[in-house]
Amino acid sequence: MLTLASLFPDASRPVFGVFVERQTIELAARADVDLTVIAPLGIPPWPLARHARYRALSTLPHQQQWHGLTVHRPRFPIIPGGNGLSSAALMSRAVLPLVRRLHAEKPFDVIDAEFFFPDGPAAMRIARALDLPLSIKARGADIHYWGRQRWTANEVREAGLAADGLLAVSQAMKRDMIAIGLPGDHIRVHYTGVDLDRFKPGDRAALKAAMGFEGHLIASVGALIPRKGQGLLIEALVGLPNATLALAGQGPHRGALETLAREHRVAGRVHFLGNLPHETLPDLFAAADVMALPSESEGLANAWVEALACGTPIVISDVGGAQELMDRPEAGRIVPRTPLAVAGAIAQILTHPPDPFAVRKAAERFTWAENTRLLFDHLSGIKRH
Repeated sequence: MLTLASLFPDASRPVFGVFVERQTIELAARADVDLTVIAPLGIPPWPLARHARYRALSTLPHQQQWHGLTVHRPRFPIIPGGNGLSSAALMSRAVLPLVRRLHAEKPFDVIDAEFFFPDGPAAMRIARALDLPLSIKARGADIHYWGRQRWTANEVREAGLAADGLLAVSQAMKRDMIAIGLPGDHIRVHYTGVDLDRFKPGDRAALKAAMGFEGHLIASVGALIPRKGQGLLIEALVGLPNATLALAGQGPHRGALETLAREHRVAGRVHFLGNLPHETLPDLFAAADVMALPSESEGLANAWVEALACGTPIVISDVGGAQELMDRPEAGRIVPRTPLAVAGAIAQILTHPPDPFAVRKAAERFTWAENTRLLFDHLSGIKRH
């Protein structure tokens, strides 16, 4: 199997696409799977390549063993601010010679593209060139954003129609794929997994104390970008005077969020934790009284499932697979995207906290074993059409 994944961790971005990494590690662990990962790196031309954001990528090895996986990291040029224009074509042009060489050495049976753009259209070109079956997985923004942008929508749709199999992270994502013209009978729902041995309830009070938090703790894990809704949480904090908000993640919206916190006079109760190592997230989730993420769009967020596995109820908006995940009242609340609604739902949970092990029940069906079983069944069964 060949996995093509632009969302994949590296030494400079250890939590970037960590869910793709874990899924791939689990699949590769099967005795009947020989898996190679190609994780292309988009780097702009000089002198933009000297920017700190890209300089670290330029120093990464072109091939390495990464957590037991053979990972190739070919470079392809990107146009910053180019709205994805030519990204897929440039990626495939850079990747195809490598795939041809690897395929000649040991033929691949299937290509697995782990994001719909630019991975999907790039993988489509490679699959056509080598006459290999292709699967593409939709995760969220790849359909909600790239699937509707003027410059990329046609490429997303063409790749989806050309693929021999499609995956969606939720039933809701499948409906969104159908809405942009992709064939429903080709789409299989493939839920994420969670490590239930690592993500589990803990001593909430002791964990809070170890992290230096007092009182009620609201955690939010996600990139600091407008569609994730951290601004709504900061505004909601005004109505939650005894609560502290811990934002884990990094992104271009951080400065605006810091300004918003000052304007609402809650800056002392908003903590920006940056990008946390994935292994530290179980303690943060287990320490929190609530995990809140009122996103504008999602597929089925891993942070939702991981928080629930730690026994922490969630407050989320009605997007993506929210209705599929929230199968019991103890799991939390689905709310409108307003500060008042968010604050009200959090206040209800803080006043009447559910039993952590009752909360955890909502996550127990999301295992990596089941994720791997379904993925292998899907990839080993698709044929060129």
